[in-house]
Amino acid sequence: MKLSDITLSLLKNFSTINQSIVFKQGSKLRTISVMKNILAETTIGEEIPKDFGIYDLTQFLNGLSLHHSPQLDFSNDGYVVIKEGRMRTKYFFADPDVIVTPPEDKDVTLPTEDVTFELSTDQLDRLLKAAAVYQLPDLSAVGEAGVVKLVVSDKKNVTSNDFSVIVGETDKNFAFNFKIENIKILPGTYEVVVSRKLLSRFSNKDYDLKYYIALEPDSTFDT
Repeated sequence: MKLSDITLSLLKNFSTINQSIVFKQGSKLRTISVMKNILAETTIGEEIPKDFGIYDLTQFLNGLSLHHSPQLDFSNDGYVVIKEGRMRTKYFFADPDVIVTPPEDKDVTLPTEDVTFELSTDQLDRLLKAAAVYQLPDLSAVGEAGVVKLVVSDKKNVTSNDFSVIVGETDKNFAFNFKIENIKILPGTYEVVVSRKLLSRFSNKDYDLKYYIALEPDSTFDT
C-alpha cells in the first residue's frame, strides 16, 4: 500500500501530539498526548491491514522520505517492508503496551456545548504567529461585550503584550483558557465547540479530523 500526501501530513501532525502511535486495522487513526490533554482522530483514505505500533513516528516518516514513492508491505509479522525499486527498508513494530493510546471503542463527547465559533486558517495562523513573535504562552476564548474574541497573552503578566481577533458573537461572559503549546492542530478552518466543563472540540471543515483539547482549570463561565 502507499500512503497519500494528506495521510502523511496528518501523521506528521499527530507526531507532534505523541511521538508514538498504535495503528488499528481499518481507516481510522487516533492519538493522545502523554499528558492525556489532547486527543486527535481522523479517517484516512487507506485501509490499514493490521494492528501495529510505531514508537518513533517522526523517525518512521523520515524513513519514508528516503523514497520517492514508497510502497508498504505488511505481509510479515513484526515489521513492515518499505520498498521502492531496488531499495528496501525493514522497519520493526513497537510493543503497543509501551505506547500511550486513546481509550478503545470509546467515542469522545463534550459534556456540554456552551460556546461555538468558526476559526479560519488565516486567523489561526496569525494567532500562532503572534504567540511566537511576542513569546506568549496563553490562548483565551473570551466572551464579553457581545463578541467572542481569541486572545494570545501571558496571563501571569498584567503588562504583557497581547494580540486578539474577533471570531463571533455571544450573549455570554466567559474566559476559556488554553496553553498555546496544546494547540497542535493541522492548518485549516475549524468549527470550535467549547464546554464549560473544561473540554473543547476542534472540527476541521475540510477533512474528517477532530481534536479534543482540555482547557486550563482557571477558565470561567458566567451562567
